[in-house]
Parts: sequence; structure tokens; C-alpha cells
Amino acid sequence: MSMDVLIVDDEGNIRRMLRMLLESEGWDVREAGSAEEGLLEAARRAPEAVLLDLMLPGMSGLDALPRIADVAPGVPVVMMSGRATLSDAVEATRRGAFHFIEKPLTPETVLVTLRAAMEVSRARDLTRALTAEIGPEAEMVGRTPTMSRVRDLVRKVAPTDARVLITGESGTGKELAAAAIHGLSKRSGGPFIRVNSAAIPRDLVESEMFGHEKGAFTGATERRRGRFELAHGGTLFLDEVADLGPEAQSKLLRALETREVERVGGTGPIAVDVRVIAATNRDLREECRVGRFREDLLFRLEVVPIRMPPLRERLDDVPLLVEHALQRLRRRQGIRAPRFSTEAVAALQHYAWPGNVRELMNLVERLSILSPGPEIQPADVGAVLPRAAAPAPETPRYEDADTRGLRDRLDDYERELISGALHAAAGNVAEAGRRLQTDRANLYRRMKRLGIRE
Repeated sequence: MSMDVLIVDDEGNIRRMLRMLLESEGWDVREAGSAEEGLLEAARRAPEAVLLDLMLPGMSGLDALPRIADVAPGVPVVMMSGRATLSDAVEATRRGAFHFIEKPLTPETVLVTLRAAMEVSRARDLTRALTAEIGPEAEMVGRTPTMSRVRDLVRKVAPTDARVLITGESGTGKELAAAAIHGLSKRSGGPFIRVNSAAIPRDLVESEMFGHEKGAFTGATERRRGRFELAHGGTLFLDEVADLGPEAQSKLLRALETREVERVGGTGPIAVDVRVIAATNRDLREECRVGRFREDLLFRLEVVPIRMPPLRERLDDVPLLVEHALQRLRRRQGIRAPRFSTEAVAALQHYAWPGNVRELMNLVERLSILSPGPEIQPADVGAVLPRAAAPAPETPRYEDADTRGLRDRLDDYERELISGALHAAAGNVAEAGRRLQTDRANLYRRMKRLGIRE
């Protein structure tokens, strides 16, 4: 992966050595012989990382640090020196240096440090781009009571450092909620680092999370900083946290308790300042009951629980989500996305959406690309909706053949809704009431009137 590195050093032979090393990795390299030249170069085009010498003619490297932050905000700066003291290193860190390495430089140290800087730099770029494009809450589209409650919780918990556990089916927007919490928090200027626990091989989870030292295991040819270290000063989002193995769960619990991590093969703890937000599409209490997840870890993660509702529970939000998807397509891809007719949107509201918001967004994009006309009609929607998926309950239609009165037909419709909710909730009346957005007492009364048994 290419990287743009700015070298600021008054010794030409060191600049040449570093240029040869970095260009051999396929990275783009720029040079400056003084802090003043380096500032001009960084202002002209912000690099992804800076190698900055401590002792420079004129302005020193230490004095240049805050000025680089002014002209290139968020760019990690690695300080270099052959005559530095411990106090110099502490002061450089205090002024915002990403790392401090001593001369004579070794290729391994330079490359490992810059790769870590690259991960931090690109994570911050992604966070800034997300916030600039959509705003902290913009993607959490919806006006239904369930989504209003989610947004209220996000606003309340964001200014704190409380840990949050976000639950919900796949495609409901758990990562968007986590990004919103980060974007509204005091850590918004720091990195937002995501870990997909399900996508990491079990034998590499600890290395990914906590880092490793050179030689810690076969293939560990260099030191690597883990995601906890990369998220220092920001937020670590642990997606699919239920997929962590027992040993990783144990180490995660310790990291949460002590605010320290230890690299695989390391000899001592490393302090980290990280806010942890976890997410899962599983029932963690059930996972604890069967012994697949630590109960004490659940208690640590679930300081504030947030449940992302499935789309079938907020079908009234479909028109807003469709319009949001169209605007995003026009903005990101520059295409003239067609309109959706009122009838086409209504057709989308009669589908159960097992893939939730993610499925809806993908379908809107597909229709926008494939539709030949300026407006999408119900027939276009019907042509692409999966036939195998169960439809959501349809609005009752008047049929001349049915001679029953309105009350009987409405009772049948209500009976179908309640029975479906009870089935989805495995007979749990409280859960069914939550799905139907009504309290348990009211649901019991309706069940009794309609002759529905638990």
C-alpha cells in the first residue's frame, strides 16, 4: 500500500538512505533540509506521515511539531535523534509526536513505526471523511419512536466515556450508531478503529487486538501495534464481539479493568486510553448461559445497552430511507438517480426486509442503476424483490367477495400481527409487545379479546 512520507533532516546522507529504503517499499517520499522547508512542504500537500529530526538548524524539531499540526492536522510525526535525552522524548510526546526513534536508524525500526503511523493516519482520515460527509447522526435515518429512542440514547451516552453494547440483527446499523457516538464525543478528533472479531482467525485475534513483538510466533518478523494501541485517544469498536474465543475474552476483560494491554511475546503492560463500544447480533445472555461468553465480560461491556431495531419494526421509515439512499447515490456516484413513485415506496413497505437497512440500500442502488425511466414503479420493485422472503403483513384490501364487516376484518388483521410477533418472540409476550411498540398489559387485553393463547 502506497504512502506519502515527508523526511525533514539536515543531513543529506540520512535523507538519501531513508529515501532509498522507503521507495523500495513503493512509498512516495519528499525531503526537506530544515524545519522551515518542511513546514512549507507539509502546507503545500499534507503527507501521511513525517519523519522529523530533533536537532535542526534554525527552528528545532520540537518547535516545529505544533506548527506541523497546524498546517497538516492529524498527520503523525515520528521524531528522530541521535543525541536525545529521556526528557526530550517526553517533551516530544507531550507536544504531539506519534513516536520517538533513536539514531543510528535501522530499516526495521523505521518501517515498523511508519506502518503503524499509516494505520493511525488512515483511520483518522476515514473518521473525518465520515463525519464531514454524513455528520455524526445523519445516517441514523428515521422518525419512528424506536429510532427516536436510539438517537436519544446516543446523544446521552456520547459525551461520557461509558462503554456501550449495541445489539441488533445484521444490517440494522450498529456500526453507524457506534460512529455517531464517537462523532459526538470528546474523542471525535481521535481515531475510530473497527475490529471485526468474526473475520479474524482465532489464532490471530490476540495479535490483532493487542499487538505482538518480533519473534513472538512464527511469521512475526517485526513488532506490531495492536488495535487497542492504534485507538489510543479515540474509540475502539468491537464488532461481532460474541465471536471472540475464551482466551481473547479473558485478555479483553483484563484490558478493560486495568486500561493496559500486553503485546503477544511482550514483557510488560502498555497503558491505553481507549473508549470501547461493542456490538453483536447474538443474545449474549444466552451465550453466557451455555458457556460461550464470559458473564463478567458482558457486565463490563454493557454499561449502556442500545438495541438497533430491525427494519420490519419501523416500516414507516422506509420512505425516508429511500430518499436518503437516493441522495447518497447522487452525491457519491454522481448518477441521476430516478424518483420512486408513491406506489413503489408502498410496495417496499410490504416486504419484511430480512437484511434490514443494508438490504434496502442495496436494492435502491440496484433499481437506480437498472431502471430505464425517470421514475421507479411498483412493477420495477416487484421484479427485483426476492420471492423467497416472507412479505410483511399487507394492508387489508376491500374485496367484494368478503361480506364480513370492517370490525371482523380488522380483528383478523390484528390477530395476524400479534400472532406473528409472538412467533418471532418465541412466545415471550413482553418481547412481542416491544416489537409491536405496545405495553404488555395492553397486549394481554388484545390477546384475550381476540382469543389468542400464549
